[in-house]
Amino acid sequence: MTEKKKKRTKKSTGELVAHKMLFGGALTEEQEAVLTPMQMVLRSFVRDKVAMAGVICFAFIFLCCVILPYFLPIDMYYQDVTQANVKPGFGMLEVPKGLQNNAKQISIGSTFSVGIDQDGNVYEWGSFPTKKLEKLPADMGKLVQVSAGLDHVVALNEDGEVITWGNDRMGLASIPMEIRMGEKIVEVYAGYQFSLALAEDGTLYNWGNSYLVDMRFPEGVQGNVAKFDANTDIVMALTKDGEVHALTTKKNAYTAVPEEIQGYVVDIAVSDESVAAVTEDGRLYTWGNNVKKTQNVPEEIQGYVTDVEGGRFHYVAELTDGSLVSWGDDTFGQTRIPGIDEPIRMIVSGYYGSYAIGESGTVYSWGLDGYLMGTDNFGRDIFRRLLKGGRMTMTVGAIAVVISTFIGVIVGGISGYKGGKIDNLLMRLTEIVSSLPFLPFAIILSAIIGNNISETQRIIMIMVILGLLSWPGIARLVRGSVLAEREQEFVTAAKSLGVKELGIVFRHILPNVVTVIIVNATLDFATCMLTESSLSFIGFGVVEPNATWGNMLNSARSATVIESYWWRWVYPAAVLAICTISINCIGDGLRDAIDPKSKER
Repeated sequence: MTEKKKKRTKKSTGELVAHKMLFGGALTEEQEAVLTPMQMVLRSFVRDKVAMAGVICFAFIFLCCVILPYFLPIDMYYQDVTQANVKPGFGMLEVPKGLQNNAKQISIGSTFSVGIDQDGNVYEWGSFPTKKLEKLPADMGKLVQVSAGLDHVVALNEDGEVITWGNDRMGLASIPMEIRMGEKIVEVYAGYQFSLALAEDGTLYNWGNSYLVDMRFPEGVQGNVAKFDANTDIVMALTKDGEVHALTTKKNAYTAVPEEIQGYVVDIAVSDESVAAVTEDGRLYTWGNNVKKTQNVPEEIQGYVTDVEGGRFHYVAELTDGSLVSWGDDTFGQTRIPGIDEPIRMIVSGYYGSYAIGESGTVYSWGLDGYLMGTDNFGRDIFRRLLKGGRMTMTVGAIAVVISTFIGVIVGGISGYKGGKIDNLLMRLTEIVSSLPFLPFAIILSAIIGNNISETQRIIMIMVILGLLSWPGIARLVRGSVLAEREQEFVTAAKSLGVKELGIVFRHILPNVVTVIIVNATLDFATCMLTESSLSFIGFGVVEPNATWGNMLNSARSATVIESYWWRWVYPAAVLAICTISINCIGDGLRDAIDPKSKER
């Protein structure tokens, strides 16, 4: 056989061995002789189905926590009570079939929407903040207008009767006597814990939480209102003579109406932090607070705007050619207008979503459609916090394991090799450290120092504490392995060649016990993750607003949450359990692969 054929045969044999090793095929005695010890370990590990399942589960969770936060960023200080405790799932913008091609009007609430068709029938969809919203009043008649608020709805029928349902706290169900006595109402509005109604004569009525929005009418406004809009802080009115007024006596960002537009305004809209007004010449003016870039109006639309609608932190404008333009916050896709191939009859924006109704009655929607794993009590997306918390929990666990392994290997290596007094001294030190009650010690230290340092320093402190108190176990393991290895012939040979003692320990002995170290470090990783989660759960680890799986569980430990908001504790608990079990399965698989006799014990 030529040299080239020998190389080809050797290569083919190696490829065959590698293929069988990875995919579980049986090897002949000749093929097994080709394998190195590391390949034998790998082959045994790959054939362990439980260990491989652990690898797949942990790798999937790890990659999600590392990669997805770059595509799904989260503001750790974000809070929005209007989105609190929303159930997992999508469909907030999924218009019912009966309304899809027959829509007359739609209104967007906090996490739900309400619409009426051409026949005056009402439809509701989305995630309802209260079950009272699902109970429609009987005999409402033919509705001509509806408006959705935080957790209640106000409707107007063809007879001019105002109807409300949903939450009735703060007097939301107490419709003013003037309206009930037959005042001709032309527009209704459901806001954040309050309601508004505009009479035909320009009089604006309000009821509900008067402490939240304390309306005060400037001279000449009441009885002269043509349009209005509101947010959680202010009601803005457009008078019949084209002037804009904030219905308050206190000066704030909303009262700074540009003087040059007064008398020329044809439409207004209000976001949570600013006001937008359209003038007769098609120009759009904004004032207030430029939060989420709501005042960054595209310059190219100036002079062409006919209508404007405001959501919580975004605006949608209709232009003279019938096209739509949106700007502001795009966290939930509020500014990503879909393709619309027909003239628009009405646009609606509210909270984090928008609708457009075409001339045919077809409804187009964009914006927040729901949350994969729901939200917590602050309205924060649990899925995004789960990803961010996983990265934090894994980072703390990994760095703590690195610290404990480093200390344990040095202490155990020196103790096992030197023996005698040094061994005795280091083992007594190990026993002292291992005798410290970890959780009480960490809690006391965190309580004393935690409030005097920054959150970053607190996280570093937790990692260091975990590492400094977790090394005795691996130190004992390394010591025992080094005691067995130091009597081998290669150690005697190294001594005779004049190799220094540290070189013998760390360059010749430790490589022979590194597999044992890897197995122990893998199992310790899961332990450190659980310990960090335990500390965060009881409030002495990583604290809000930073997310970890532990403090996510901490915020869900009340009986109300466990009973009513299951998604707030099920998902963090499930991911933490799956992750730690997977790591333990990997560690057990490595141990069995390195020491096959361990299965027999």
